Amino acid sequence: MSAVMTLTKEIATEKENEKDALFRTSPVLEIKNLSISLYEDKGGEEHRLVKKLNLSIRPGEMLGLAGESGSGKSLTASAILGLLPKSLSVSEGQILIRGQDLLNLSEKEMGHLRGKEIAYIFQNYQDSFTPFIKIGRQLVEALRSHDKISKPEAKKQALLWLERVKLPAEQIFSSYPHQLSGGQLQRASLAAALMFEPVLIIADEPTTALDVLTGEKVLDLLAGLQKELNCAVLLVSHDLKHVLKRTDSMAVMYGGQIVEKGATKSLRENPRHPYTKLLLKARPILRYTALEKFAAIPGEPGLIAKEGCTFALRCPLSFEQCYMVPAMQPAGRFQWTACQAVDREKVDTNA
Repeated sequence: MSAVMTLTKEIATEKENEKDALFRTSPVLEIKNLSISLYEDKGGEEHRLVKKLNLSIRPGEMLGLAGESGSGKSLTASAILGLLPKSLSVSEGQILIRGQDLLNLSEKEMGHLRGKEIAYIFQNYQDSFTPFIKIGRQLVEALRSHDKISKPEAKKQALLWLERVKLPAEQIFSSYPHQLSGGQLQRASLAAALMFEPVLIIADEPTTALDVLTGEKVLDLLAGLQKELNCAVLLVSHDLKHVLKRTDSMAVMYGGQIVEKGATKSLRENPRHPYTKLLLKARPILRYTALEKFAAIPGEPGLIAKEGCTFALRCPLSFEQCYMVPAMQPAGRFQWTACQAVDREKVDTNA
């Protein structure tokens, strides 16, 4: 065996060992049987928008939550933050941060965790800051509201974090939000999210309002700082390119349900659920309109089965068992799928 082949094999083995260690670590975030419901009126009919979702993220892990618009990705992120719209509520389940159930906390307790232990990177960077207050003052006030530190110390920390996100610290510190470019503002919001060194970062479509190149740089920066802090990241994105390129693990949602989850490499190389297969097949045209986006997937995008697998009504493999309660089952070493038909027949994604 050549030296190159030996080295390649050693690197592959080392990566597998790292993956083993990651999946053995106790999770920072653990979601158990989470359901989010909309009620037509008090005591009226219940509509479940997220259904018995189970998910965990460990220190140092970046997990991508992928799926088309309306799949429940952002609702899940909002539930973790305790920021669901008033018309919606968690109807069952637990959301645990280092073993503490967030659903049992008061609004005051949740407010203390938000920003300090759980950081949120806004989809629209313009929502990150109050427009008529300078960036530096907002960072200083945020630091002092959570930590009992002096104003000079808070300013020192704020400047340090602006430098860490590759910004001209003094200039940005003294600027109003409207004086910054989109990329600068998103980097500043990254500094605001990370300066408390949170255990969990929720990034909900963080590149949506940015051009492609700027978005790539922001995500690269986030990935680098995450490794330094060894924190967990939930990356919510409809863009599979970002999820496949940067995450350690991923979960694919359809109709409020996780249909497949596991190590990103496993799902990319050997997807088992028909929806995951077809979504990956459709990936090259994701940059076009919503109508064109899922052209390779049969049926209407909003067609969701009420019972069993939510994708059953559109699935080319569906049979009667698919309309019963789906059970997540192992589909590989670091992979689980909710498909009943996965071992029954192979889906033809070229049809």
